[in-house]
Amino acid sequence: MSADETAGGDEPVRLAFVCVQNAGRSQMSYAFAQREAERRGLGDRVELLTGGTHPADHVHEEVVDTMADIGIDVAGRTPQKLTDEQLNECDYVATMGCSTLSLADTVQARDWALTDPDGKSPEEVAAIRDEIEGLVVDLFDEAFGRDEGGADGAGA
Repeated sequence: MSADETAGGDEPVRLAFVCVQNAGRSQMSYAFAQREAERRGLGDRVELLTGGTHPADHVHEEVVDTMADIGIDVAGRTPQKLTDEQLNECDYVATMGCSTLSLADTVQARDWALTDPDGKSPEEVAAIRDEIEGLVVDLFDEAFGRDEGGADGAGA
């Protein structure tokens, strides 16, 4: 399903990234989605959300450090809760450890079976991060079509 089919062509495509605490996997997903939207020049064609079913009070330090290793700063982010209403207004919802959500039939749900990075070694968190990056790019390819412009290294 393309972005035009999903959102009727005029409305932005809404993508949400949800995990239990919104302190690890969904924060990494959201950061990669922001970067991917910018890289593709999507502007107001996409709306991104992130949240948790039971938000923590801070982003996991392991996640902050591992994202900083690749130049992405998530240190100042605060985990938040997303309402059922917000999620049901989305075109795509990627869940990570909270697949029990009840979503409207119009929502394209993606259950990403990812390990929780909390308390993991830097190497383990980096592997989770890299897997998430690939999943986010794949989701953008699904929602907006394959991006051929950046295939050779950021479009250079």
